[in-house]
Parts: sequence; C-alpha cells; structure tokens
Amino acid sequence: MKILMLNYEFPPIGGGAAKAHLCLLRQYTKRNDLQVDVLTSAPKPGAVTEKFSENITIHKVGIHKKQLHYWRRIEVVEWLIRARFHYRRLLRQNKYDLVHAFFGFPTGWLCYRTAGRLPYVISLRGSDVPGQHARFQLEYKILGPVFRAIWKKAASIVACSEGLKARALRFLPSVSIEVIPNGVELDRFSPAEDDEKPQVFRLLTVGRLSVTKRVELLIDAVEILHKQGYDLRFTVVGGGSQEPQLRAAVLERNLEGVIEITGRMDSDDMPQLYRRNDIFVSASIQEGMSNAMLEAMASGLPIVTTRCEGLDELIADNGLIVEQANAGAIAKAIQKLADDRSLCRQMSLAARKQAERFGWSHSAEQYLTLYDRLR
Repeated sequence: MKILMLNYEFPPIGGGAAKAHLCLLRQYTKRNDLQVDVLTSAPKPGAVTEKFSENITIHKVGIHKKQLHYWRRIEVVEWLIRARFHYRRLLRQNKYDLVHAFFGFPTGWLCYRTAGRLPYVISLRGSDVPGQHARFQLEYKILGPVFRAIWKKAASIVACSEGLKARALRFLPSVSIEVIPNGVELDRFSPAEDDEKPQVFRLLTVGRLSVTKRVELLIDAVEILHKQGYDLRFTVVGGGSQEPQLRAAVLERNLEGVIEITGRMDSDDMPQLYRRNDIFVSASIQEGMSNAMLEAMASGLPIVTTRCEGLDELIADNGLIVEQANAGAIAKAIQKLADDRSLCRQMSLAARKQAERFGWSHSAEQYLTLYDRLR
C-alpha cells in the first residue's frame, strides 16, 4: 500500500497535530507492507527531501516562516501555493492508493482538487473545525463553504475525539465521521517515584499561549490559593501570542516566586518535567484531544480542567472537571487535591491506567484498517 500524507505543519513547525503526525509515522516505520510520502513545510524557502525511514520519505516545502509555532495567514497561503506544485508532481511520479490529509484546511484543499483521481482521508484536528476558537472566527465565516465542499468529497473523515466529532457534526450534520483518538508515548512518559517530588505542591500546564487556552484564569486561581497560604508553584510551558501579557500579569501581582513561564521547552526535557509536578491544570475553551493532557496522564498526573471537548475519553476517576470556568471554581478543585494527598495519589494511579488505553500503536492500527478499507 502506498500513501501520500499531507500536513502543513511538522516538527519543528507546529504544535499538537505536528507531534501526532510524527508519532504516527514512527509506528508506520514498523510496516514493511506500507510506503509513505509526506508533504509538509519547512521554515525557509526551498524544497528539501528527507528520508525518515526505509519506507517513509518527507518532502518539505519551504516558506518565509517568522515563528515556528504560530501561523500567519500569509504563511498559510504561501505554503498552499508552493505545495500545490509539489503535490501534483508527487501524483505524477507515484501511484498512490489514497491521500491522508491532516487538517481539513489548508491541506484538505489540495486533495479536494484531485478527488476525482484519488480518494482522500481528512483528519480533523480542532482548529480546522468551526467553533469557539477566538482567533479564527473570520476564517470560519469566509471559508465555511470551502470546508463543507472539502468534507463532502472526502472518502472518510476522522476526528481525534468524540467532542470534536460532535462539533464537526454541528457544522455539517450530513457527513459521516469516525473517531480515532490521539495516542501517547507510554514508554517515554511514566510516573515519578514519590521521593522524586518536593514537598511544595506543584502545578503544570503545557500548550500554546493563546486566548483559547485561558491561562490567565489559571494564574488567577493560583493567586487565590497563594493568598490563602498554600505553598505551591505553577509552571507554564509554551509560547504564543499571549506570552507577553501573561508575563506582565505575573510581575504586576508579585507572583514571580510562585509562577514560572518557561516559554517552549525541548521535547527531550518534557518527560522529566511532568514527573516533577503533582497535577496538570487546563482552562482551554476547546480541544481536539490534548496531547499534553495525555502525556501528563501517562506521567501519573491527576487532571484539573474546565469543561471542554475531548475530555469524555480522558477524564474518569483520574481528575476533576470544573463546570464553571472561573478562577474561584478552579482554585477549589486544586485545593481539594492539595488538601487530600491520598485522593491525589489515587487519581495519579488512575491517570496512568487511563493513559494506557491510548498507545500510538492502537491509533496506527485503526488508521491502517481504514486505509485498507478505502483503497
């Protein structure tokens, strides 16, 4: 079987979808009955071809990228224009069984244009599905008809969570959508021994610092607990448009000794970072399925999160879901775990057990079964 995969972001460019694609490819390297070409981006102009493994080749289309983890509209358009030439070249040179596009747009647009020649699968990731994402409201209004056209011609549409599927069906109820969840690298992310952690109660959040993540609510909640006398530390990992404002807020409230904003961290440092913390906190408005939350769970961290999509599969007896997205409610949920270390320990064990349901090997097998059905 020969597959062409499209993704306009791939490490070091991008966020969760880029990482998910990378992890999926690592599983595909184990298959000698599968050949994969990947068409993606590079941060500088030019075309680069890299051998990922014996059966996987990555074709990178370079653009004028200003920031690795933030896409400007002009960059998306530039990639789409440049990638179109390379996409058609690959189709001429190879006989593929199907195309697998990460994101319905912009990548889905390329395979939509050749739907008569080759079936395509769309993996919906979150931002490509109209919803509450603050930054993309204009795009959703303008490109809504394009999204619908791309989805309708797809041979299959896959969402990474039940919550994302529900959002997608609200946008276009007439299509059929199946769910293949994200996975987690269970061998990389594992719980710490109790004696590895300090006595200070440590909170962690990981992700792009965007309006959608509502990290300011988490800072408010930590300030409440700090004023109540709790000895805690809060680490914010990630970069993004909100980073300057969040750093300013920490300084204004004299919380430098309590809250640390690290910026982005190298992926090699993340397993140990998770193990140094006690709970993972999130106030995101919407998610497809959070890779960071899965990594935290695999590392044995209980979850405190506001209600959003992508939680139904992840949170059972391993965390607390805050129904009212306000700082006081978040602070009370954190306080519950800080005051009851036995409960925190129980949720830690449950978190790892829950994460073990989401190995990347299982996700890869589901995709391969889908490919085989469609070709």
